[in-house]
Amino acid sequence: MSAPPALVIAGPGTNRDRDLGLALELAGADPTIVLASELAEHPELLADTRLLAIAGGFSYGDALGAGRMLALDLSVGVGDALREFVASGRPVIGVCNGFQVLTRTKLLPGALGHNAHGRFECRWVVLDPPQSRCLWTKAIDGPIHCPIAHGEGRYVHPDPDALREAGQVALVYRSTNPNGSVADIAGVCNAAGNVLGLMPHPENFVVGRQHPHFLRGGGLDHLGLQLFRNGVAAAAEM
Repeated sequence: MSAPPALVIAGPGTNRDRDLGLALELAGADPTIVLASELAEHPELLADTRLLAIAGGFSYGDALGAGRMLALDLSVGVGDALREFVASGRPVIGVCNGFQVLTRTKLLPGALGHNAHGRFECRWVVLDPPQSRCLWTKAIDGPIHCPIAHGEGRYVHPDPDALREAGQVALVYRSTNPNGSVADIAGVCNAAGNVLGLMPHPENFVVGRQHPHFLRGGGLDHLGLQLFRNGVAAAAEM
């Protein structure tokens, strides 16, 4: 079976596009990194891909709010095509800044605000995948370890219980909640389950040596790569 083509969307200031590309490649996809401005000039690229990923980092230096300007680029440049991509059921993932972009484009519910304690957080966390509609977390048994690096990662939603009942809470913090997110939510999906947004960075734990306890054998059963394998597997069926 040939590797499904994937697009990694980057923008001015994003810094995890290559990490995301590596995660998708290791999971079996054929990734291409493209700037949002280039995608706006060539929207046909969306028709030719089977999986879409929005990279983390600090697009536009978080000017006017994290993810706002990159979300505007995508909404104006390829808004209709992006919504059609999502409606087709093809997998979409947004990590950190990418999660902020997905909420600002209204492709995911809720919003992201400044961390409750007002400080930037950079450390490792442990995530649990509750039962949900999310194809990215399908059949993952056990926690996922990965780092965080954000100042605006506090997830807010007016009714987190309804969100959970709808099967849209995809990931929760098993470790200490690092940012004050409501109901310890670390990631959510859309109602169809093909779009996932999360604040932690699973693309930064796709090989064992990336774990801080690697030399002691720690964390090797909890790779973030599991998420990407699920997404790529779903893309291969499209």
